[in-house]
Amino acid sequence: MYTKKIYFSGGSFHDLQAVFKELTGVINVRCGYINPASTPVDYESVTAGRVDVVMGICVEYNPKKTDVSYLLDILFSVADPYSENRQGDLIGPMFMCGVYYNTPEDLPQIQLHLNFMANRTNPPAVAGSNLTINDPVSDQKQRRKLFVKSEEIKMFVEAEETHQDYFEKNPDAPRQIDIQKFKEYINS
Repeated sequence: MYTKKIYFSGGSFHDLQAVFKELTGVINVRCGYINPASTPVDYESVTAGRVDVVMGICVEYNPKKTDVSYLLDILFSVADPYSENRQGDLIGPMFMCGVYYNTPEDLPQIQLHLNFMANRTNPPAVAGSNLTINDPVSDQKQRRKLFVKSEEIKMFVEAEETHQDYFEKNPDAPRQIDIQKFKEYINS
């Protein structure tokens, strides 16, 4: 079976893994460290701030059953692209929102999606006779500021085994994302 990979960050990699494992067409999801400035890298060194890295996930998916656009919709439904280095009460550059691709063919779709996100909350233009026109904002000052890193993946280091499938091993651990509400959302 032909599969593709894409890498996401945005808050707790444990939560992201739990979310993306629920999706149709997703084959495998692994927690890890995206584009570390140095190696070795582990959870302790990242949370202590000794290694410049983003915590995220590698999503392997079947492109015949899902696509990058849908995966981006899901990412931005659970991670806030408008908060700089913060997701809820998780604060720091290791929690930044990001999209990391390994196939240049995904870049146009990612750029289109991010452009849409920057313009999506602008009010529509009204052009007389009760006609409403969806008027994208060309003035950069009026666009919403996105804090989403988008770049090619250089290195992905899988997190330690204790961090893989974390909520299956620790069902009572605190979560940033209400996975039950998320399941209801995607199944509705």
